[in-house]
Amino acid sequence: MDQLKTIALRRLFLRASNAVLELVYPPEHQREDDPRWRDVSFLDDPCCVACGFPFEFDVGVDSLCARCSARRPSYDRLRSAFAYDDGSRRLVLGFKHGGRTQDVKRFAIQMRRVGRSFWATADWLVPVPLHTRRLIRRRYNQAAILANALAGIVNPSCRADILFRHKATISQGLQTASGRFRNVQGAFSVPDGRRARVEGKNIVLIDDVFTTGATLEACARTLRRAGAETINAVTLARVVKNMAPPS
Repeated sequence: MDQLKTIALRRLFLRASNAVLELVYPPEHQREDDPRWRDVSFLDDPCCVACGFPFEFDVGVDSLCARCSARRPSYDRLRSAFAYDDGSRRLVLGFKHGGRTQDVKRFAIQMRRVGRSFWATADWLVPVPLHTRRLIRRRYNQAAILANALAGIVNPSCRADILFRHKATISQGLQTASGRFRNVQGAFSVPDGRRARVEGKNIVLIDDVFTTGATLEACARTLRRAGAETINAVTLARVVKNMAPPS
């Protein structure tokens, strides 16, 4: 009798767990002709070897865009799954601010594709963190959701307990390009008790949208100071336009 009760409880637990998972990651019902994806501009090679800025044609191995030629970023390489533009804006903003997580699995597949050269040597996937106040207000960290979904289809595990945002900054969307870099300066930290998990490791930062690169730059500098060996980054989308090097 006790065994039957145990089995029944396990089944009840599994059903409840599946229900929770479907709230966070609803079953995929997208078709190939999903109109929300028709105008998305997917990114890949050829691109800047450092920041992944797309080139119109192949300009040679290890080529840099003008911005990275002037000043290399603190991370080693960045790749983004698609361009953030009129074709993808509704899709991205619905996920980022609207709580629409039904595309998370599909997002992760595209991020796996574009970051394919990173996974074999990566130790951890580290999502860009939100400050506690913003996390409470937004109710979820979209970068952490992407990192967890991605960890389900690539080898490295997601570690959201390594990098912290201890400084509450105003929204990056309200800043100029140079203001974004000043805004996040000193905003991130690796606690002393977590440094052993960073030292000598190959880390892949995960974020939703690359705009000026200020946030990823601040995160990479923090991880570099903590002893990370290699720091790559994968974002869901990126703004594709020429930008001046950060000052």
